[in-house]
This record gives sequence, structure tokens and C-alpha cells, in this order.
Amino acid sequence: MIEDISLRVTPRTASSEQLLRNEVIKCMGLKEKKINNLKIIKRSIDARQRDIKVNLTVRVATGDDKIIKPEYGDFNFVKVSADTPEIIIVGAGPAGLFAGLKAIELGIKPVIIERGSDVDSRQIALAAISREGKVDPDSNYCFGEGGAGAYSDGKLFTRSKKRGNVTSILQLLHLFGASEDILIDSHPHIGSDKLPKIIRNIREKIIECGGEVYFNEKVNKIIIENKIAVGVTTESGKQFIGGVVLATGHSARDVYRMLKAEDVRLEAKGLAIGVRLEHPQHLIDCLQYHSKEGRGKYLPAAEYSYVTQVDGRGVYSFCMCPGGVIVPAMSGPGQSVVNGMSASARASQWANSGMVVELHPGDIPEFENNGPLEMMALQEKLEQIFFEESGSTLNAPAQRMTDFVEGRLSKTLPRSSYAPGVHSSRLDLLLPKEISSRLKEGFISFGKRCKGFMSDDALMVGLESRTSSPVRIPRDSESLCHVEIENLFPAGEGAGYAGGIVSAAIDGQRCVEAYYNKLKIK
Repeated sequence: MIEDISLRVTPRTASSEQLLRNEVIKCMGLKEKKINNLKIIKRSIDARQRDIKVNLTVRVATGDDKIIKPEYGDFNFVKVSADTPEIIIVGAGPAGLFAGLKAIELGIKPVIIERGSDVDSRQIALAAISREGKVDPDSNYCFGEGGAGAYSDGKLFTRSKKRGNVTSILQLLHLFGASEDILIDSHPHIGSDKLPKIIRNIREKIIECGGEVYFNEKVNKIIIENKIAVGVTTESGKQFIGGVVLATGHSARDVYRMLKAEDVRLEAKGLAIGVRLEHPQHLIDCLQYHSKEGRGKYLPAAEYSYVTQVDGRGVYSFCMCPGGVIVPAMSGPGQSVVNGMSASARASQWANSGMVVELHPGDIPEFENNGPLEMMALQEKLEQIFFEESGSTLNAPAQRMTDFVEGRLSKTLPRSSYAPGVHSSRLDLLLPKEISSRLKEGFISFGKRCKGFMSDDALMVGLESRTSSPVRIPRDSESLCHVEIENLFPAGEGAGYAGGIVSAAIDGQRCVEAYYNKLKIK
């Protein structure tokens, strides 16, 4: 007999197979020899009280059932032939790669065109950013195989369950090399050190099944005939013909400008801008686990999530990276941008998150004359201001959290994980008042909610500006095509329809399914 039972146990019990077995025996009223096998299938930590508990769903095999079979999705990756319909996928981030996988499942040939390098060559380009201050505008933390999601800790938590099958995305990631833990944990993550292998495996499967993947090919035009997208051209002069999934990510500003120049309808989209906030991980462990000793032996590096409203706009933590580092996330010259990432072990001495303020089009009036590129113009201006304040280097402006709230320059700065270095600056003055004033109030609120979070050891590093796309490429809600151009499928974060690895992957899949349905009708 296979039975699932719910348990609420100590972290030590959750970490010990024998202690867990004893708890299962007690719960089920069985003798030990009657349990043939057991397996944790769901796990979450409840740290709301001082007595930390781990909530588990355990699958137990008794009687005639000896083993518990792993659950994998039913994926049928078929070999596509040269004469099958093709779909052109622009971008090899989560939306693009999962669109490619869905295409071969449906018997469509995917042709993926990526402006940046393959994931292995991309790591060399990333090393050059921190060591030499050189930013390749086509291969960086935003562009290249895997997209921005490859270097964001691999967080897989999403609230987009209504848009598609989240479980199938996690099962696919597991199939291509991710730990089985992502199918179990309530807040799953892979780790930026593990993602390259998974991304490589996905690409190899797409090619094995007859798809094509091109690197260092930058699309410079969408071929539109009679309001129908029929293909793309690249800067190298190549032409690719087929329906187009546009999955270029939230930082492809040249793509937005190209679309605007071709009179493709765009809309300004709200986003959030702020800073990276870095604490000692031990401090966050102590605060979140209510213990002076921190997390101890059996608990993972602690996370946090805060949100409040200040003057009608949200102020919240974003992309929290326990045991992580701050990285330089600019995608071109003249920019100062930071982001956060963690390796799978989440073992660094720092915790960081984006601390950002929600902004809507029109909130900062001086940028309204940029039309649909209004919010992008705001991003660019702030990134330029921070870059110039840094002496045109990657060394980032920084300020202690307490000094920011009090409105003073930090005389000294704590150590930071940010490899290019930090220098003391008045972030409260560099940021527009619409952002800085709300951040101050948000920090005060979070400090009251969690005593000790407002800390002199907490460091603000700027600028966090790439939280989401500043532009939405409007599409029909049923066909998923652009509202004016048939067979152009804006997808993922760059199109304004996703926020994170899983939701972007789902959206890429949905766009390919929509194209497949159009082909069936014809």
C-alpha cells in the first residue's frame, strides 16, 4: 500500500532518515518492519515561532508495495524532420529554451537565435566583468544562453499557477539535471553554479531532436508582410523564415527601439527600482529563526520577504538571495546596475535582496515625453547617474542602511560581496525622491516588524533597476499574437508577461502551443 501522511517535525528529525522513520511509525501506529520504504515528497519550514518546525508530506510503502517510484512528467521529445513547420525563437533564456522544448514535443522545428554566447563561453565573459571591468554588450549577466535567469540563484518559486503547469516545468528541470529537491521544497532553487549544466542539456536535447540553435547572432529586423510576421534577419545577414516567438528578456533595449522604429505597437509598463540590500547572513539567520545561535546544523540559510505600501506605491523585497553575492548586472557601457545570485549551497557569509519601489508610468513626469519607452528612459538615466557617480567604473555607490534613513554619508562601509568594490555615497540623494522617500519609510516599517533588520551592518548597493521589463508588447489574450501582427508571439519577461524562470518558461511554452493550434486550423 502506498500512503501519503503529513508530519510536523523538528529540523533534526527532518534531516535524519532514522528519526523520520521513527516518527512515521509512531504516526501510523505500525511496527518498523512493516515499512518497506518512505520518501519525502513535500517540505516547508515554519519559522513563525521560536520552536521551528518542518512540515512534511511523506509517502510510505507498506504491505505488498516495496518501492516508491519517482514521479516524472510524460514528455515526448520527437525527432523533427527538415520539412516540418519551423518556428523562429529569438532568445535562449527560460522562455526561449522551454519554447524550444515544447516545439519538439509538438513536432515543430525550433530555430533558436541567441545574441550572446553559449553558456560555457558566457562564463568567461562574466569573469571579465568583475576582473577587468569589461562588459560585452551581447554576453553578460543579462544576455547569453540561459538569459538573466541563469545568474539569479535559479529561484523557482512562482505565483503564476493559473497560467500553466508549474509542476511540469520543475519536472523538466529535474529531467535535465536539477536536484529532486526542486520537486519537494516549497521555495525551490537550483543555484547559479548548477544551472549551466542544465541549460546545456536542454540545448543538446533540442539539437538532438532536429532543432537548431545559433549563438552570437543578433536579430536586427522582424520581417513583416501584410501585418504578418514571416521571419527575422540578423546583423550578420542571415535570414530565418517562420512564425516568430520574441523572447529577448527584460534588458533588450535595442529590440524595443527596433520595434518602435518599425511602428510595432508598444506600451510603457510599470516596474520597480531601488537598491540591493546586503546583511550578514548570520544576522538574518538569527532574526528569522529567533535564535542568537543562528540557523544551527539542520536549517538552511534563512530567507525573508517584506512588503508594505508607502504613498500609494508598493515597497518590497525582491529576488532574495540567502548565502549569496551581489553581481554587476549592466548590459552595456555607461551603466551601473547590480543584481543578486546564490550558488546551490547558499554558503556565502552574506544575504542580499533587491529593495525596490513600485513605479507606474507618469510617476516621474520628466520622462513622459518618451512615449512607450518612458520607463526605459528612466532606467537608462538612473543607471547613467550611478555610473558617473562611480567615476565611470564598476565600483558601486553604497551606503549603510541606517545612514540612508538618517540622510547622511557613511564614514565607513562594511565588507561587501560585490567583487568590483563599493564606495561611500549618498544613495538617498542619487535616487529620485519618489523612490528614496518611500524606501526610507519602507525600511522603518520593516525594522519595526523585525527588530534588528534595520542594522548598521546592512549595506545598500546601487542601482537595482532590472526588476522587470519597462515595456509591454501587447498581444491578443486568446491567440497570444501581437495585437496587430499575426504570427508574432511576444513571450516571457521581455514582453511584459512573466516574472522569473518558471513563469517565463510557461509563457514560452504557451506561445508555441498557440502557434501549433494555428497550424492545425490551417
